[in-house]
Amino acid sequence: MLLSFPNWIIHISSALEWGIAAALFFRYGRMTGRREIRIFGLAMLPHWLGSFFVLGYHISGDRIPLLLDLSEVINLFGSIALLLATLNLLKSVKARQSFGYAASLGAIMVAGKPQSYMGSDIFDAVLQLSSVVYIAFLVLLLILHRRDRTIFSGLSVAGFWFVLIFISVTIFCMYLATEVRGYPTLSHDDLLHGLAESLLSMSNLMIAIGAQKKINEFKNAGG
Repeated sequence: MLLSFPNWIIHISSALEWGIAAALFFRYGRMTGRREIRIFGLAMLPHWLGSFFVLGYHISGDRIPLLLDLSEVINLFGSIALLLATLNLLKSVKARQSFGYAASLGAIMVAGKPQSYMGSDIFDAVLQLSSVVYIAFLVLLLILHRRDRTIFSGLSVAGFWFVLIFISVTIFCMYLATEVRGYPTLSHDDLLHGLAESLLSMSNLMIAIGAQKKINEFKNAGG
């Protein structure tokens, strides 16, 4: 296996944090009686599943590219699911606002440029499409947060956006590892790989803490 023990801890923590965040959003939806928030929590599960395929890819020493292909396809559906779930939330918020007036748009980046059973062109196309969908989700998330701040905390919204920082740093680390330090892929450069992955862990932790914050606020309000 290419990853060191500390790097494994970072990767596993990152996956667990996303799963915990999904569970917290689902719980918050149940507590508030808002089905749309529960659906958003469920919409996070495809990305969570995709992270385990990435872990399997690293367990194989990056020698089973099919696992990476499956991860990217799952992540594409995961980004679509998040986008649709956010649209559903926006629709519910608009319905609530209309009623009130009458009565009174997160990748899993993988280090390096690996082989792919799909072919590099298809792999890149899937990755790019997934990124575009995820960015659309982020834009809608901001709009939703401005309209209804009872759904997500600012920390969770920042966490979803922080994924873009992770992606940018990963691309830069990939360049340093392969072009400057002479490694075949970023996965072979344990230091830079761990540094980049730690940012994903940080973003997922922000999302989870933000979800728990909303739960605590609801409890303190007597919900």
